[in-house]
Parts: sequence; structure tokens; C-alpha cells
Amino acid sequence: MDVGMLFPDLISDWVIIVLMLTTGITSFITAAMGIGGGVLLLVVMASFVPITALIPVHGLVQMGSNANRAWLTRHHTDWQLVAGFALGAALGAAVASLIVVQLPLQVIQLSVALFILYLVWGPKPRQTQITRSGHIISGGLTTLLSMFVGVTGPLVAGLIHRQQYDKLATTANFATCMSVQHVLKLVVFSAVGFSFWQWLPLIILMVLSGMVGTWIGMKVLHRISTDRFRQLFRISITLLALRLLWQGLSQFF
Repeated sequence: MDVGMLFPDLISDWVIIVLMLTTGITSFITAAMGIGGGVLLLVVMASFVPITALIPVHGLVQMGSNANRAWLTRHHTDWQLVAGFALGAALGAAVASLIVVQLPLQVIQLSVALFILYLVWGPKPRQTQITRSGHIISGGLTTLLSMFVGVTGPLVAGLIHRQQYDKLATTANFATCMSVQHVLKLVVFSAVGFSFWQWLPLIILMVLSGMVGTWIGMKVLHRISTDRFRQLFRISITLLALRLLWQGLSQFF
């Protein structure tokens, strides 16, 4: 069967293969290092997927990858954190569905980048863990931002980093919070009229490829020490924040 026949006017066979392979590789990166795959996948998809479909399609693919990772690490999930984050995320999604005018992209990039760097490298207060109200606020703000910039994983990761979890708890809570966020993104984009049906075959293929990448990445994760994982996680968040900072600053030159 000619796979491209599923998307006669949108995408070619070789692009489908490229996107499937990219999803598998980026899912492996996120599973093994904790973060980074979602941003890389968005960059690659931006070269092939129409801008009007980029964020919703990317969100649904990421929902599949994160949900799979969340399930594999479910026994390490801090459900109190997730509940607070989910409540805030629902409020953020509701607000996003009503917003017509969005902030300039460079303003969002600079603000998010600086906040991430502060969370990761800034002074740690005596109470390092974020309170329940902080979880709610974090869920709301990051979900609101995700509707416009597509990837807020580094910001959510910065918040998870503050909790001082071990490697499996970090992976479990990050994946679960991102799954909640992507489900809400699906609801919002569906409510405003985006049709996922024509993209569903590609999304399914990418999610399946991502499951394979996640499975391999989890095998690698179990072989990495908690201290090494924390170092890689921290460095990855920082690099992604610096990338956002550079993108925001480059708009002024």
C-alpha cells in the first residue's frame, strides 16, 4: 500500500518516514535524558508540516509519547503534584480558548528562557519544593503558553527540577504533567475548529514509532545513575533555555 495515499495533498512518503524516524529518536532522547526530544521534534516538523497544523499535530504526537512514558513509570508518580498541576492546566486551557490576541513570540521566548534559567541556576530557597498553590499556578501558566509556542517542556522541566526527585520520579512526573497538558491542548484546538482526522494516520504512525524509542530509552535510563541523570537533565534544560534566549534576542538584530 502506498502510505502517501493517506495524505495525497499534504505530505509525501519520504516525509512520513523522516517524521516517524525522528519521533522514535526524539522519544529515545527524552526517555533517556528526561527532556529535549519534544523541542527537536517540533523543529523537524516545522520543515514539513503546515504552520496551521504544526502545534496541534505536534501536541497530539507528544501526548502519545508522554502518556507511554508516564505509564511505564507510573509507580513513581507524585499524584499530589499532578493533581495541582492538572487543576491549573485546566484553568490555563480555558483562558487560552478565549484569547484572540497573542503576545509577540520573542517576548514569550525571552520571558520563558530567563525564568527557566532562574529556576535551574538561581538561589534555592530553604523550602526547595514548590507548594500546592505553586503547582496550580505552574500548570495554568505553562498550559496557556503551550497553546501559542508549542513546546513548554523546558519550563515544566525547570519546575520539576526544583522538586529534587530521583531519576524515575523526575521522568514519571514530567511525563504525566506533559500528558495532561497535551490532552488539554487537544481539547482546545478541537474546540476552536482544528480537524485532527486528516492527520490521524500520520499521528498514529509517529506515536507507534515514539513508543519504540521510549522503550529503548527507558532501558538506557535504568543504567544511568541518579546523579548523572540529574546532571544531564540540568544541562539539557539549560541548553534549551539558551536556545530560546538566542531565538528571542535574534529578533532584535
